[in-house]
Amino acid sequence: MGTKSKNKMIFVIWILLFTFGLSGIISGLCNGKDYIKKDYFQTKQFEDQLNQFIAYLKMFELSNINKEEIKKKITVTAEEIEEHRYRYGDLSTQVSNIKSQYEHKIQDALLAGNKEVADAYVAERDRKIEDITNNFKSDEHVRAKVVKEKEQKVDNYFREIEKYRLESERYNKDLFTYYLKNTATGEIYTNVNITSGDSIDTFINSKTMIFIQSYPSPKYGYLSTEGAYNSIVEYDDVITPLIEKETGKFEGQIALPKAASSASPILADYYDFGQKQKIFLIYTISGIIAFLLSFYLNKKIPVIQFIPTGKWQPYYNRIPIDIAVMGLAFTGLLTLFLSIVDNGLYLHQDVYSYVRNTLFSLIATAFFVALTCIQGRFLLERVKGPANLKVDWQKSLLYRAYRGIKEAFLIRSMGVQIFVLLSVVFAFGFGAAIALIEPEFILFYVPLFIVVCVPASIVIIKRTGYFNRIVTSTDECVHGNLEPDIPVIGKSALAVLAANINTLKHGIKASQKEQAKSERLKTELITNVSHDLRTPLTSIITYTELLKKSDLANEERDAYVEIIDRKSKRLKVLIDDLFEASKMASGNVELVKEKVDLVQLLQQALAEYNETIGESTLQFRVTNPDTPVYAVVDGQKLWRVFDNLIGNILKYSLENTRVYISVKKGNDKAVITFKNVTKYELSEDIDELFERFKRGDTSRHTEGSGLGLAIAKSIIDLHEGNLDIEVDGDLFKVTVSLSTR
Repeated sequence: MGTKSKNKMIFVIWILLFTFGLSGIISGLCNGKDYIKKDYFQTKQFEDQLNQFIAYLKMFELSNINKEEIKKKITVTAEEIEEHRYRYGDLSTQVSNIKSQYEHKIQDALLAGNKEVADAYVAERDRKIEDITNNFKSDEHVRAKVVKEKEQKVDNYFREIEKYRLESERYNKDLFTYYLKNTATGEIYTNVNITSGDSIDTFINSKTMIFIQSYPSPKYGYLSTEGAYNSIVEYDDVITPLIEKETGKFEGQIALPKAASSASPILADYYDFGQKQKIFLIYTISGIIAFLLSFYLNKKIPVIQFIPTGKWQPYYNRIPIDIAVMGLAFTGLLTLFLSIVDNGLYLHQDVYSYVRNTLFSLIATAFFVALTCIQGRFLLERVKGPANLKVDWQKSLLYRAYRGIKEAFLIRSMGVQIFVLLSVVFAFGFGAAIALIEPEFILFYVPLFIVVCVPASIVIIKRTGYFNRIVTSTDECVHGNLEPDIPVIGKSALAVLAANINTLKHGIKASQKEQAKSERLKTELITNVSHDLRTPLTSIITYTELLKKSDLANEERDAYVEIIDRKSKRLKVLIDDLFEASKMASGNVELVKEKVDLVQLLQQALAEYNETIGESTLQFRVTNPDTPVYAVVDGQKLWRVFDNLIGNILKYSLENTRVYISVKKGNDKAVITFKNVTKYELSEDIDELFERFKRGDTSRHTEGSGLGLAIAKSIIDLHEGNLDIEVDGDLFKVTVSLSTR
């Protein structure tokens, strides 16, 4: 046997094993809930049959109620009388309705010359009016009618019950045997011919019966007649109070005789169940074995490699990827569907039908399993191939359709306008073709063409011209000519485009100015960073070199070490502040928020500077409200804001001036204000003070890092608050706003 033939044979064997195994496993899943039972009497089907018999037994034997006795229980309440009386409106409304019902009948009879019929209609109308009038005169008149209605409902209910009596007798005669005793009255109910001296155990036992259900039992307790009359036929609110009866409790046995009629459907199902149970177990177990064999075979010899793809793969790759995937999914789902359908060994299905359906299902399933494997092999080679999957997806029909629709309606109004205009063009093109075929249509087509098509053509021409002006203006923009602006005409998408291009032009101008400013600030930033880091570093290097001298006195050595220590700490502060500012700017900071009293937090921050404030010439004026001002904030981070602002005040305030700090609350906002007089002349550009390494001391003689305000603003921004600066001459004011909710 050739290699190709051998490979094909292995593939076919694997397909058959896999298909049979899949079918067997699904059969186990579908039928397991029925056939893992010990016998038929534990199935849901038999339980339903038993409950059906019990329902008939309760209705026709254990709880038999006489119809006439029920009718004697009928009562009528005042509410029922009123409901019947006003069921169709008040007296005048009902009389008017009756007259209108007979008016046309009487007139038609008179016009036809049939006076006897007209008189009969008049008499019938008058009887009804008299009856309705009596309804509003006498309660007894209405009560009699309500009683009659209820009696009719009772008759209808018992008529429905009688439809089931024949079925009940069949259950009693051909199927079940029962012996039940009312625990309250001792009355016996049975279909067993038993004499007073015989024991029921002689008739109902494991030798004579194939199934016995005893009462009371741990599962069911006593057999109760509760709900006996609505277990078969549901009754309404009228019948409910009439058939209420004290619930009876019964003990005894219900059994199924071994010697029941051979035509008994329950016994037939019982014996059939055993046969089907064997088929189920054999089929399921053999299916599992076949599935495991197919898995083992594929592991030893990957079966999918036997599917040739060489000369057919390029043709398959031309199919759009979404169509290929949908084809694979379709055959896969169809395979699963075929494995499930006709694979249920239902309790009511005969064995022959099951075997026949299963064979047909296996043949069809095997074909689609093979087709699914072939498609999977081709798709796998396509994915593993050199082609870019992203590019492959972008060539798919779904993606191209999606992109096309999305781009067409990216601006909805423009998409709708184009769709309408194209519809008009196509409609009139189609109309022209009809006019050529049917000349009579020209009389209708020409006026419509003038009224609709000509204005549409004018709109298209005007929009095209406007679009060309926009394109010309953008060309000028590319060459650096930002003037003049494009005129904005109307409110169409083209007008919006023109306005946006004008905005872009102004944005380019502003960007150019901002770029120049950014370059200047970048240069200053590099210079400032270099200066602030080099100064302490230079001192550290210089005094380190001095410490290397062997003839250095102890006093000088201690002084140099103290300077190096101070400059090292200064350098550490600069570097820490720089990293802190960078983290704040990136937003890579986690806030630990809690309810904090802002007044107390500010007082703690001021307390840290008590000694420095006392040594300075500044006079602090702090204004706080009498009650706490709470906000949900990160107390540690907000303390850093207050610390930076107070530190800046002490460094940059003019000597012998006052500093004003206040806390106010209003409109769910807490406002903290810091005001001081600066010793240095500030830049007119307030925003530059928030830049890193920007200081009011442009000579950079102070010890500040230039990062305090930048860090403070970043912290307040993280709290979704505001930090604003105002400069009025030498007056410097910082306002911090935080939400108190």
